[in-house]
Amino acid sequence: MHLHDVADAAQIHLLAVHDDAAAAAAARVPLHLDAVAAFGHLPVSFAALRGDAPAGEGLVALSVAGHKIGAPTGTGALVVARTARLAALLHGGGQQRGLRSGTQDVAGAAAFAVAAELAVAERAGESVRLGALRDRLVTGILDRVPSAELLGDPDASGRLPGNAHLLFPGAPSESLLFLLDVAGVSASAGSACQAGIAEPSHVVQALGRSEAEARSVIRFTLGRTSTDADVDAVLAVIG
Repeated sequence: MHLHDVADAAQIHLLAVHDDAAAAAAARVPLHLDAVAAFGHLPVSFAALRGDAPAGEGLVALSVAGHKIGAPTGTGALVVARTARLAALLHGGGQQRGLRSGTQDVAGAAAFAVAAELAVAERAGESVRLGALRDRLVTGILDRVPSAELLGDPDASGRLPGNAHLLFPGAPSESLLFLLDVAGVSASAGSACQAGIAEPSHVVQALGRSEAEARSVIRFTLGRTSTDADVDAVLAVIG
């Protein structure tokens, strides 16, 4: 995975991804990279990561999703090396070069293309804007809740600009999410992949935290439509 929205350590993951791609090539095995969280927020280059690896070895495929950059849910793209050998999961009419049969969502694809162009073109400026909002949100929360702790890379330059993942010791995530929701604030206790799962985040535990701590984390995510007023609203709710 290129970047995890819970671990949120951008620079560490950028280095690790290059190492993983090189290791896969050295071991002569194919590698697929999930770049969903990074796309549109960090530089992502399939060609640079693939390098000169032989056919079928090293990085052979990379996936991105539209919902992370403002495109319709369900849109995305799979970047594949020309030499990769893929097997279709959906069979039928042979659309999309035989890899995904079924009538294509032309409107969705067009919307994704526009969103991708805008995300890449505006990435630098938007990263600065979101980073400033995130830092103000984190600082405000830590000022109001001294026992809270920021998870992930302590260096702001090494964090995903729109991600703020915090630990609230002794406060169950489920209870905090309920109170925030009643107050009109949308947040999460983990990644979207774990939505509806009552288990504590295995990623937080892998970072060395206890199960109890993993059950007391909240993730706030900022995006293109987020404003200073939104940050003020969250801080007003928290205290």
